[in-house]
Amino acid sequence: MKRLCVFCGSNRGTHPAYEQAAVNLGQTLAAQGIGLVYGGGNVGLMGALANSVLAAGGEAIGVIPTFLRDKELAHSQLTQLHVVDSMHTRKAMMADMADGFIALPGGLGTFEELFEVWTWRQLGYHDKPIGLLNVAGYYDAMLAFLQHSVASGFIGEWQMGLVQTGQETDALLRSLVQGIRTDAPETALQAVI
Repeated sequence: MKRLCVFCGSNRGTHPAYEQAAVNLGQTLAAQGIGLVYGGGNVGLMGALANSVLAAGGEAIGVIPTFLRDKELAHSQLTQLHVVDSMHTRKAMMADMADGFIALPGGLGTFEELFEVWTWRQLGYHDKPIGLLNVAGYYDAMLAFLQHSVASGFIGEWQMGLVQTGQETDALLRSLVQGIRTDAPETALQAVI
């Protein structure tokens, strides 16, 4: 894996574990020589992630639409910053540049990005690994709802198996790089695979 696309919030969130997870992931990516591809912001978890990659000597590539460049305070110290014309172009470029994906805690944009690459994988547009880092139980309610959707017949178990989930950065990243599942039975996705 040469580059990993990370989806995460432009806010820091209310729990200190969220930002610490972003910093840990950035340090781990740099230590393993895996480049970061992300939304290009210098605020919230996005900024903490990129700053930790750069501080550890890693590669950080941002992709941000023109209309968000000022709102999200585009990071000015990145290895590369691509300013594009739309959110659609942003997401397509990030996906093309990456060999896999991880979602950290975030808001609507993070959810949308995660579900889009998940849908693309379901449809066969890519076969890149996707991970969900469930920091401090942030995604517990969403995972429970997805289990409900499986039980209700709208999502198949095979579709749930397209995303790996975990609570520990190193273990989740290792499983994505190696192409194996995490062995954390307490996670909701594992329960339905």
